[in-house]
Amino acid sequence: MFTIYPAIDIRGGKCVRLLQGDYNQETVYGDSPFDMAKSFYEQGTSWVHMVDLDGAKEGKPVNDDVVRQAAAQLGANIQIGGGIRTAECVAAYLDNGVSRVILGSSAISDPSFVKSMLKQYGGEKIAIGIDARDGYVATHGWLQTSEVKAEELGEELASYGAKTFIMTDISRDGMMSGPNVEAIANLGRVTGKQVIASGGVSSLEDVKTLKKFENDGISGAIIGKAIYTGKVSLKDAIAEVTS
Repeated sequence: MFTIYPAIDIRGGKCVRLLQGDYNQETVYGDSPFDMAKSFYEQGTSWVHMVDLDGAKEGKPVNDDVVRQAAAQLGANIQIGGGIRTAECVAAYLDNGVSRVILGSSAISDPSFVKSMLKQYGGEKIAIGIDARDGYVATHGWLQTSEVKAEELGEELASYGAKTFIMTDISRDGMMSGPNVEAIANLGRVTGKQVIASGGVSSLEDVKTLKKFENDGISGAIIGKAIYTGKVSLKDAIAEVTS
């Protein structure tokens, strides 16, 4: 089933969006990430995608309290990424009601950790975040670009039990320019797994286009800025994929 994931990026305790991951190009959309998540839940979402931007930069969870609060108090599933680089961090989220933890930078910097988490919790609980710049994986809050191709990383981790990938094309993120459908679908075809599209989704047409590639593994879309700026109604997006 194709799923819409409204996005909440947290920095300094506020709900923000960055332009192409640039910490110097920030727009604040709300003082309370929890209230934003509650609003999304009340609009009918079954999942909320949360990113701890401070955590991504620091290499450890910083805004984890609000994530756990949302998981405990809302009926929606919460998936969280950003700064999750130890088994203790993973356990702290999953043991407190978070539905899915996203491991990103560690897939490059500490692959044995990612593989052990996949083995321990399974592909339903551990998603792999692949953030790509020109086809190569970027890490550490997008501040560094590796020499590993997105498809190669996907294939390797799929062989270790990964079932869900979140693919972000950094060049599209926050730019409202449409997602890189070809790259996302390609990752789905290469791995044979589910891929959630992230970055650039800016209209209902983008959602419709992505849904056409369900058979290639595209299983959902993360939408952030387009919801905050009113370009996409969350209710309409959910209705579009469930009708």
